[in-house]
Amino acid sequence: MSNVLILGANGQVARYAIDKFLNETDAQLTLYLRNKNNLRNMESSRNRVVEGDVLDIEKLKEAMKDQDVVYANLAGDLADDLEKMARNIVRAMDSTGVKRLIFISTMGIYDEVPGEKYGSILNPYRKSAQIIEASDLDYTILRPGWFTNRDEVDYETTQKGEPFKGSVVSRKSVADLIVKLAELPELEVRRSLGVNKPE
Repeated sequence: MSNVLILGANGQVARYAIDKFLNETDAQLTLYLRNKNNLRNMESSRNRVVEGDVLDIEKLKEAMKDQDVVYANLAGDLADDLEKMARNIVRAMDSTGVKRLIFISTMGIYDEVPGEKYGSILNPYRKSAQIIEASDLDYTILRPGWFTNRDEVDYETTQKGEPFKGSVVSRKSVADLIVKLAELPELEVRRSLGVNKPE
């Protein structure tokens, strides 16, 4: 049985992942988010809810104690603070001795999407990935395509340095990969994976 800390537990991908953890594993979950009132229909004896900000390093360290895996789901409206949050995650993990990190980024941070140039809009994602990659953590960075809400698990992955395939992926597919990585901690360690629906 593993202990999994989910940062940004109210995110849409995180919600799919939480359901999958509860239904298909015996993992104990710590759900970390800024406003616990946003978590509805998430009651379970295997969920512990912690209200906190990833920018609060002391609160973050406290939540990380005794965890086996940290899954960071912090994009979206938090993108401007992503670099600072990545630094705090690495610092807190180093301080508490937790090694396994699953970190959600986005496609395009290595200019790996054929025919697309995203420019400075992706800088927070690029910089946060660089911070994670410079750490000594057992990280896996996920770079999903544009999200869909399709009720399907259908995806393929590419490695850093390979061209990104496709353009979209379902949130449910990314959640499936997250749970797989958490349950098999030796899988794709120190790798950055593009994730897309095969086209």
